[in-house]
Amino acid sequence: MSYEIKKAKDQIGQDMPHSEYSIDQALVSVSNLMSTLVNARLNTGVPASTGQAAILRLAKAQMALVDASSDILRVHGELKKIGKEYAWGDTHEDCPPAAQASDKDGKRLSIVA
Repeated sequence: MSYEIKKAKDQIGQDMPHSEYSIDQALVSVSNLMSTLVNARLNTGVPASTGQAAILRLAKAQMALVDASSDILRVHGELKKIGKEYAWGDTHEDCPPAAQASDKDGKRLSIVA
């Protein structure tokens, strides 16, 4: 495998898990915000219609993150195929589990949700 291919493969191998993790973290954050908004409405005794427009927009944002997660997983699958083709079989059969991935600072990432 050429140096440039190895360099690209290694960088993609670092960036892909980080991207997957970041989207999951954003999804957790938006989900927590949704819970906070609905609980605030319940706990304050305001009418059920209060904040409904914000909740609807937040639900759309949440769904957009779910869609983004699906697209990133598809990208991962496509890149794995490309790696097998251009790295001349010098790739791992299975990608490392998300729990073993590291973020940009080298900290170990964990599965959430």
